[in-house]
Amino acid sequence: MADVVEKAWQRYLIALQKYPLRTKATTAGVLAGCSDLVAQKLAGAKKLQLKRSLLMLLYGLVYGGPFGHFFHKLMERLFPRRDTPTLVKKVLVEQLTSGPWNNFVFMLYMGLLVEGWPWRLVKNKLRTDYPVVQLNAWRVWPVVSFINYYYMPIHLRVLFHNLAAVCWGTFLILRSTRAIKQAA
Repeated sequence: MADVVEKAWQRYLIALQKYPLRTKATTAGVLAGCSDLVAQKLAGAKKLQLKRSLLMLLYGLVYGGPFGHFFHKLMERLFPRRDTPTLVKKVLVEQLTSGPWNNFVFMLYMGLLVEGWPWRLVKNKLRTDYPVVQLNAWRVWPVVSFINYYYMPIHLRVLFHNLAAVCWGTFLILRSTRAIKQAA
């Protein structure tokens, strides 16, 4: 079994080198779709909503992976050094720019496209839940980002970020589902 995993990992690294954007986008899509499936099961779904998971896959494929790819390239250009003060700057910039933006986009996408809520409800949800979501994000993501920038080579940062995002996305999806049940 270890041999199969090793071969799969080597193939992934080759794909990442030959087709970095495509590989990161595909990985982000698959992980976002899986995150939704996990969240549905944790929320007690009797029957999985595959359309919903496909919409999440699309989110990762079209937005999450490409955004991460270009964001990490930009961060390397802005902050090429790997010393501790530079790492702290990277984490701060990420937490004050892309972190809040990504949470906003995710909540907007979830509400409008995945859940199919009317704009009025999405706007209200953003007003009430976004500050809590962002405060919780600042409890988790600075640590994830520091580990990512300190230990991961640039070509693996989007993958590491996406793996952490599976847990974060599950949390956000469960929060979204809970809001629906409370509103009903």
